[in-house]
Amino acid sequence: MFSQEKYHAYCAILHEELVPAMGCTEPVAIAYAAAYAREVLGQMPERLKLRVSANIVKNARGVTVPNTGGLRGIEAAAVAGAVGGDAARKLEVLQALNPDHIADVIELLGQGMCEVELAEGIEGLYIEVEALGKNRGDTSASSSRVVVEHTHTGITRVERDGKTVFSLQEVAKGKQDSLSSSPQSRWPDECAGCDAAPRCVGQSYISLDRHEYAWLNVDDILKFAEHVQIRDVGKLLRAQIELNKAIAEEGLRGDWGVSVGKTLMKYRDARDVRVRARALAAAGSDARMAGCALPVVINSGSGNQGLTVSLPVIAFAESLGVDEEKLIRALVVSNLVSLEQKEYVGKLSAYCGAVSAAVGAAAGIAYLGGADYGQISKVIIDSVATSDGILCDGAKGSCAAKIAVALESAMLGLDLGMKEGTRFREGEGLTGAGVEETLRNVGIVAKEGMRRTDVEIIRVMLGNPAGEASSR
Repeated sequence: MFSQEKYHAYCAILHEELVPAMGCTEPVAIAYAAAYAREVLGQMPERLKLRVSANIVKNARGVTVPNTGGLRGIEAAAVAGAVGGDAARKLEVLQALNPDHIADVIELLGQGMCEVELAEGIEGLYIEVEALGKNRGDTSASSSRVVVEHTHTGITRVERDGKTVFSLQEVAKGKQDSLSSSPQSRWPDECAGCDAAPRCVGQSYISLDRHEYAWLNVDDILKFAEHVQIRDVGKLLRAQIELNKAIAEEGLRGDWGVSVGKTLMKYRDARDVRVRARALAAAGSDARMAGCALPVVINSGSGNQGLTVSLPVIAFAESLGVDEEKLIRALVVSNLVSLEQKEYVGKLSAYCGAVSAAVGAAAGIAYLGGADYGQISKVIIDSVATSDGILCDGAKGSCAAKIAVALESAMLGLDLGMKEGTRFREGEGLTGAGVEETLRNVGIVAKEGMRRTDVEIIRVMLGNPAGEASSR
């Protein structure tokens, strides 16, 4: 029987990860940190100083910041957050930006308000914003500092005039009370709702060491999907269906980016559910990478992964005529299978997250078709073994094309694993003895083996391709 503790953990993971975000999550995370720093400062800052990791540079420099009239880049995101951001809205921080705000942002960018420095030697997700204001002698501070790490809204440190207001490290050591000190506690999240959830607010339902993610495995994911009470996850997944379909439809209507989704529908058989599944996910990415302000429900901190993991499953559910409950359970499978992979890979790396999400979508589609654990394991193995080499070279318009390619591999994995009942054998590349070993093998290569690849990608993107390693 599925334990109450694990049931709650799986619910908590879904509530932690499946949140709405407007625009590409890296520039939005920068805007969130800047808006929070302004609030701690208590006044509009005169200057902003940012230190960001290379992966943030990679994913924030090439996409449009939403609601800014087409502005791009790290500086634009930070200044927009400071000028008109509402930190209480987290990854929808820029929702209330208006034309007056945009005019102020453009003016302040022209004045050089924001300085950006690369945080050398820091991998993954790291954003540090220092806001500097006037010493006015009132309740305002003259400086504030906010650090976001690991997750896109994961504030780990807050300082005001050089004094610590909140430190996640101190909370972990028991030296600070998490409820009274956490910056998140002022804006309580909705309770996770499941029967095992503590009836309190202001806390994440994921522990500081995030050990709950280590409990993810395909067998338990399928058991959880089969038995979860819809009331515990339904609101999250209905939002994923509604919001992600809306931006996909906008992507197919408008002229966003290079219109990968529309191109698929034009030159492929649009009556084929496989084509529609790929086109919808790609079209959603077309729109959001080009600055569409419609929100999406994300997966593993990524809107593109949220689109990829959900829209194909939704398309197949509509084609099969299944009811809402079956679709929700299938989305539980697709989201959690994707999140299990990302626990090995990490939130940001040189490994394209569309692959993990597409593999999750394949598992969800197989679940819709009545596949059992053995068949779904084969689908996952075949899907990930086919497309486990796609590089992440930053967030930008071509992400839509990578989504389409990853989903094509997932469709092949469905044919091989579910229809033919075959799988790649142990020892063929990264394929292991079973599904868990295969996912672990791919994760090791993606996280550890591709670390140097990530360095070289970022070096080239920053205009310095002739580094020591690349000159050999």
